[in-house]
Amino acid sequence: MPNPIGRALRNRRAGHDTLAWARADLRAPENFALTSPAFAHSAPIPERHKGRLFGANISPALEWASPPAGTVELVLVVQDPDVPMRTPATHALTVGIDPTLHSIPENGLVQPSPIAGLRHGRGPVGRRGWAGPLPIPSHGAHSYVFQLFALDRPVQLGEKFSLDETITEMAGHVIGRARLDGTYEIA
Repeated sequence: MPNPIGRALRNRRAGHDTLAWARADLRAPENFALTSPAFAHSAPIPERHKGRLFGANISPALEWASPPAGTVELVLVVQDPDVPMRTPATHALTVGIDPTLHSIPENGLVQPSPIAGLRHGRGPVGRRGWAGPLPIPSHGAHSYVFQLFALDRPVQLGEKFSLDETITEMAGHVIGRARLDGTYEIA
């Protein structure tokens, strides 16, 4: 049975223009690639990566090509621009990714991270680490945008950092970026 709230909010979405990716102060060449063995670009994200209320909440494995020369740190921001709010929902915010790495294994975005150096910022409801897709039933397909930013310096953030604080630290220091979009829908 369709969810009347989801159906009523179908045309209300934050929009792709509200993503970190769209910010002028984070623009840079798209000069490396981000992929996942779990799903192809613009394809549905498998059920096993769904949010924790109903699914296993396991972050998908991510792989990327070498970032541009001069990269000191990588920052991952995963956002849902299709939420019926003014700003996208943040599903992962991870800093301290060593540029010599070329992947994060499945479930590598848990808190605390099994990967040395990775730190997670606050996402939905103050949660840190991966928060898988969990759109409103009957709201339609949601995009989950995995944005990987290559920085020319490390970010300097406190223990419980937010997306706004991270963006302030990143501004003017992005020298490359890569993007992978997935979708998820609950009928």
